Amino acid sequence: MTTKPKKLGLCLLAGFAFAVLFRCEVQPASADESDTHAGSDRVISQQKREPHKRIADANALVSSGASTESNPAPLPTRKPVSGSAKGPYYVDFRARTAASWGHAFVWFGKTSEREVEVAGLTPAGDTLAYMLGYVTWVPSETGASYGDLDPEYLTASYRVYLNEPDAKRVFAYIKKLQASSPVWSAEISNCTAFIGDIANFMGLKVPYRWQRPEEYVNNLKAMNDGRQIIRLSSDQ
Repeated sequence: MTTKPKKLGLCLLAGFAFAVLFRCEVQPASADESDTHAGSDRVISQQKREPHKRIADANALVSSGASTESNPAPLPTRKPVSGSAKGPYYVDFRARTAASWGHAFVWFGKTSEREVEVAGLTPAGDTLAYMLGYVTWVPSETGASYGDLDPEYLTASYRVYLNEPDAKRVFAYIKKLQASSPVWSAEISNCTAFIGDIANFMGLKVPYRWQRPEEYVNNLKAMNDGRQIIRLSSDQ
């Protein structure tokens, strides 16, 4: 007879302890946390109530250019520069390092092609020909020389663009200049004078020739305000 009250008391005590423990586990959070949970509950509840609205909102985001996880919007792209805007052909006045003062020359070609042509005026031969060129005329070369195609040696560049009719005239002039420049002189007929003749034919302002090639190309660009598009006059 005494065991039943004891068991009943133990059951009541266990139930009371369980209620206290359960109350601690589900006690309200702080004010901030309550707001957060309440907000989350409202969002979840709203999403359950308004599935059609969520789909409409997602479609609106995609159409406006925004992104969603399931439908990422395309990244913005740069508008390509049309080849006709600058001209499909170019002449690039360049300077590079060398064992002495450096060298000035031009690249010329078509923007859509990787192959380039090179023109410049250098003494033909080795160091002896270069030294003699300071006191007399020496045979010349007018094509590519060592380092002209290597960007590692480049010290200055000024590129201008041409349309096809103007490019044909300029390229023809460059080849004519190559064919009519059989000698090199450090003081008179040198590399800066050679590319200066090309620039002058194109209607550009030209600096004086007795400058280091790097300075010459940079001054050529500065004197023409970095102008990139060249139109030949009709009377040339």
